[in-house]
Amino acid sequence: MLRIEGLNQYYGGSHILRDIDLDVQAGRANCLMGRNGMGKTTLLKCIMGLVPIKGGRVLFHGEDISGRKPYERARLGLGYVPQGREIFPQLSVEENLRVPLASKRSKAIPDDIYDLFPVLKDMARRRGGDLSGGQQQQLAIGRALVLQPEILLLDEPIEGIQPNIVKEISDVIRLLNRERGITILLVEQKLPFARATADRFDIMNNGSVVASGEMDELGDDLIQEHLTV
Repeated sequence: MLRIEGLNQYYGGSHILRDIDLDVQAGRANCLMGRNGMGKTTLLKCIMGLVPIKGGRVLFHGEDISGRKPYERARLGLGYVPQGREIFPQLSVEENLRVPLASKRSKAIPDDIYDLFPVLKDMARRRGGDLSGGQQQQLAIGRALVLQPEILLLDEPIEGIQPNIVKEISDVIRLLNRERGITILLVEQKLPFARATADRFDIMNNGSVVASGEMDELGDDLIQEHLTV
């Protein structure tokens, strides 16, 4: 479904992503892992077109989308939940959810968004900035789901989230993947959450993918070498 081929990216003179090859198969839940500063967030931004690539290709269903704008990629079926959530704090919950619908004829928020996150319906009139961190994360995920993406990219979705909401988010991600067939590409450093949510891993180190496999193949040797701080 989503394939990255020989992707390179630079910030100034720093080579951030180095010949990245990554294959996310339809219906799978991949976790992109690695210590801070390894390029995980930059890779997601390159996939969404928020950061231009300097070499290589981003392919979606076999089509090279490397030159497409972020909103075009969203319309093709890529959903993105950025690190830090980036909701609009002055807009209401309902207005936040309607933002992706601006260019569509129908402005109706899909009912299943509120089924997944009932709190968003209860707080539809409240400003996004008045929500707790966990509620804002639910709003950010709901906003990404409004356009009914085929693949959902999530950048550290439980960062700074209270434990009870962490479980809810994990349950929703598993439901989206295993019952609704949405492909998942998750950036996450917390190993228990990664194991509970994803079925495959890719580890990044110094801007390169250095190990990949099924989640049950992630052993202590790889954890010690690439993940332990």
